[in-house]
Amino acid sequence: MFRSLPARALTVMSFAAFVAVVSPALAQTIEVPAPSSKAKVEQRVGITDFSVDYSSPAMRGRKIFGGLLPYGDLWRTGANASTKLTASRDFTFGETAVPKGTYSVFSIPGASSWTVILNKDADASTGAYDAKNDAARVTVKPSAIGARERMTFIFTDSTESTTRLDLEWDTVRVSVPIKVDTSAQVMAGIDETLAEAWRPYYQAGRYVVENGGNLDTALQYLDKSIGIKSVWWNNWWRAQALAKKGNTADAIAAGEKALQLGKGDNTFENFFKADVQKTVDGWKKG
Repeated sequence: MFRSLPARALTVMSFAAFVAVVSPALAQTIEVPAPSSKAKVEQRVGITDFSVDYSSPAMRGRKIFGGLLPYGDLWRTGANASTKLTASRDFTFGETAVPKGTYSVFSIPGASSWTVILNKDADASTGAYDAKNDAARVTVKPSAIGARERMTFIFTDSTESTTRLDLEWDTVRVSVPIKVDTSAQVMAGIDETLAEAWRPYYQAGRYVVENGGNLDTALQYLDKSIGIKSVWWNNWWRAQALAKKGNTADAIAAGEKALQLGKGDNTFENFFKADVQKTVDGWKKG
């Protein structure tokens, strides 16, 4: 039979057991709504992607503009951390050309006009804001809307080359026009793609040469590649195809062309030049 424990010992043991059971639960974090919820809005304009990442504060019965946010004071245009505008391609903000990238968004509210600012320091705070880093400043007039409880960004009136970035909160809307030169961007993409069209023909020709395929077919591919853009890669594999066909004189000419085009190319100079030169010299010696 067990001896009875003193009452105090029983109390200590009971408390320890209680702590062991409850402590893990206390260690867990209870998730509750943030006072200023995280938000993000995205819009594609033509082939340019825009996004705004921000924290959205609420009115909660307060007077916002000219009250919580005094007129004439710099505002980070959101809560918690810097509001960020990201663009995948160059664009125009208001009337200012801006390179692609991520920018912090600041503003200076006013009763009759606002200044909306893009700053190159994407993580800038109001206290660390430096106007020298401004990428764009736009002056716009606010308009009246029905009351909106939470501050919200919206892209509106989007076309293939334009959109508007609207900020709405309380009974105020501020709108900044954004433009992209979609036509020029598409044409630049076409030019870039066509300029690289030599690669698939080169890769096809090289594959045929390396794997013992029909050399005439390989030369057709390589000649098409060279016709689009003559580089050391396609000229060198053309030289090897010609050498395999027994056309040594033309192989030497193509090999020397490859050596000429490879000048200044670090990959060629550091890894291929010596072998190409040795092979061409071997063809010359017969």
